[in-house]
Amino acid sequence: MKPRILLVDDEPNVLSSLKRQLRKYYDIHTETGPASALSCIDPKKPFSVVISDYKMPGMNGIEFLTAVKSRSPETVRMILTGYADLTNAISAVNDGHVFRFLTKPCDKDALLNNIKDAVYQYDLVTGKRVLLEQTLKKSVELLTEITSLVTPEAGERINRVRRYVRYLATKKGAKDLWKYDIATMLSQLGTLILPSGILDSLLEGDVLTPEQIEIFEMHPVVAKSLVSKLPRLGSIAEIISYQLKGFDGSGTPRDGISGEDIPLGGRILRLALDYDMWLNIVGNPRSAFAKLEEQVEVYDPELLYYIEGMLGVEARYEIKDLNIKELYPGMILYKDVTSNEGALLLRKSLELDKDKIDRIVLFVEKVGVAEPICVLVPG
Repeated sequence: MKPRILLVDDEPNVLSSLKRQLRKYYDIHTETGPASALSCIDPKKPFSVVISDYKMPGMNGIEFLTAVKSRSPETVRMILTGYADLTNAISAVNDGHVFRFLTKPCDKDALLNNIKDAVYQYDLVTGKRVLLEQTLKKSVELLTEITSLVTPEAGERINRVRRYVRYLATKKGAKDLWKYDIATMLSQLGTLILPSGILDSLLEGDVLTPEQIEIFEMHPVVAKSLVSKLPRLGSIAEIISYQLKGFDGSGTPRDGISGEDIPLGGRILRLALDYDMWLNIVGNPRSAFAKLEEQVEVYDPELLYYIEGMLGVEARYEIKDLNIKELYPGMILYKDVTSNEGALLLRKSLELDKDKIDRIVLFVEKVGVAEPICVLVPG
């Protein structure tokens, strides 16, 4: 696939000439004004390079490329102009973070070489990001697997609560939903320090002793300490540390923070975890929500409203026994997936996606899988 290049100039003849020179090597898009060009900037389908004239009606090239940077930070920005002076060039580099400042007329070979350098810069930046994201993803998955192996109840809880957190964060209009998902996946990491039986007792509705409560309240602090050591996860560690904090300021950490000053992710986790706990105890979504209402002051009222709306969504899931060929993404494992010999392969409560279904198919080929698979099917 050719790199995508956006050319912006208020002179159509210039655009036509540039397009003829470059279309052999690049996927060229052209716009005659900065306003229309900005409407083409889509972070989900970014341009590798944007090349703009400097002097254009309504917005100059530096202002335009500064706006491009805010919408698509990794896109490399260049100016190609006939109105060149040192002041403009310095301003372009300092204010617009422009990669190259070229003047018209520009020799074809020089233009191609500069664009080649810009595309290389884009590939370098995005390649580093992808590598970091993949490394981060694998690190999170490893820590989650360790949590599930050591404390299976915590692993199952994570899988259930992820659905609630995703739903609430989406309803709240939160950006960077991946942060909330990762925070959920790592939220129970600190339960590894808990003495055997405490989490079981909590999820079964048993009353914890003061000593058990004190130990339990330590687990978010432990998780925060571990997660904060991973790169770029400072804000996620902060979310995790507030998972036991009440909207009224009760709970831990005991820092005087309350209401909307509590990180949104912490407010969401508190509600999602408590809903899961009560659902596990009483076994009915409506009854679980009634338990939340008994202590309404500890929850964000808007989130409480959203989770009430979620009850209808959850109620539309139907329990089915299916063969492997009938599985599709969005289903939820209602029972563990085991081999023909009874070995645990995938734990219940996992939401199926393509990767997990492919893994089940691989298990069929390698060790055999006990069928049917019991799943929750969205209605």
